[in-house]
Amino acid sequence: MTSATSGSLLPELPGGRVLPVVRAPAAVLSAPSPEVDPLDPDVVQLAADLLATQRVSPGCVGLAAPQVGVAAQLFSLDVTGHPKARTVHGTVVLANARVAEASRWERGREGCMSVPDLTGDVKRAGRLVVVGRVPGTGEELVVDTDAFEARAYQHEIDHCAGLLFLDRVAGAHALHQRKTYL
Repeated sequence: MTSATSGSLLPELPGGRVLPVVRAPAAVLSAPSPEVDPLDPDVVQLAADLLATQRVSPGCVGLAAPQVGVAAQLFSLDVTGHPKARTVHGTVVLANARVAEASRWERGREGCMSVPDLTGDVKRAGRLVVVGRVPGTGEELVVDTDAFEARAYQHEIDHCAGLLFLDRVAGAHALHQRKTYL
């Protein structure tokens, strides 16, 4: 087990392909994804593809496998440089991630590439411990984080569970038309 402290937590991955992002109401976005074998070469390639797709998508801080049409518990995440981030662990790709501890619940605005026209106010833990497996090594990784990065982890874990931020808003009053497209 490795505890994440700072810097990149990225294993060596093959070259990634940029994949099209699916939009709601695609069925893959609303069904729980199965766990994956983090050592499976197809999972390692998908990890690289998620990173490649995330990196060419302006403003994107995380991307889950269901968002590229693949039912798998796998996501990439990197909040480096985001103005709302306090704790930053760099680039992370996790398989089969779960929330181990959550506290300090707070409301915040979220958007999503799979729901491009809306944002929403979502209550999430501001303090979080996430446990997952690193594709390519299978090593268990524990990430202790807070603020915006904690919110991003919960958003991506929700995607793997078949949930969108739309499933977490308190009602129509908590949804907003997106004003800025990146």
